[in-house]
Amino acid sequence: MKRSEINNSIKYMEKLIKKHGFELPPFCGWTPEEWEDKGEQYDEIRDNMLGWDITDYGLGNWEEVGFALITLRNGNQKNKKYKKIYAEKLLMLKEGQHSPMHFHWTKSEDIINRGGGTLIIHVYNDKGDGTFDDSDVLVNSDGRSYYVKAGTGVELRPGESITLWPHQYHDFDVKKGTGDVLIGEVSMCNDDTSDNRFYEEMGRFPAIEEDEPPYRLLCTEYPKGR
Repeated sequence: MKRSEINNSIKYMEKLIKKHGFELPPFCGWTPEEWEDKGEQYDEIRDNMLGWDITDYGLGNWEEVGFALITLRNGNQKNKKYKKIYAEKLLMLKEGQHSPMHFHWTKSEDIINRGGGTLIIHVYNDKGDGTFDDSDVLVNSDGRSYYVKAGTGVELRPGESITLWPHQYHDFDVKKGTGDVLIGEVSMCNDDTSDNRFYEEMGRFPAIEEDEPPYRLLCTEYPKGR
């Protein structure tokens, strides 16, 4: 993914966030130059990968298959230094963009439509070997529990949410004609290095072509604290 694409994606998401009145923590606005002065007292951000995360899943076509995310808070199951048992993200999915089918090995999460268009999440159960199960899928949504057929696209309008459980396959799309969606995620601790199982093999973090200076550093790029 070109650095210019990453920069433009972040700026686009910043505008969407502002439109919907969501305020970000200070570290989301730090420049690469400001990061050079951040000492070890900010290691929670580094160690738990807080901040910006733009991915094209290694497919090289972000406008069609990709996601823009910010991890706002997170614990760390691999480092006892950090005691939080929860995480929160803010995500953006543009109309016409798709985030691929996957599940999490251990993480359960609530996905919330924070504003914009209608979010569509297709759901399947995992057979246990990574393949789709044809069985009906349990949907837990805003206090209501019900079953849908495998592959059903559950629609979430602004304010609505769904709980996704470990081994429950899901993807993300936007209903045509409804506009870009700002998405919230409240979950158990998040580990994007080992807890994602994609239905089709793909990467999680992009290879970056440096065609211009970074506007913001991604969560994988922070310099070590001094």
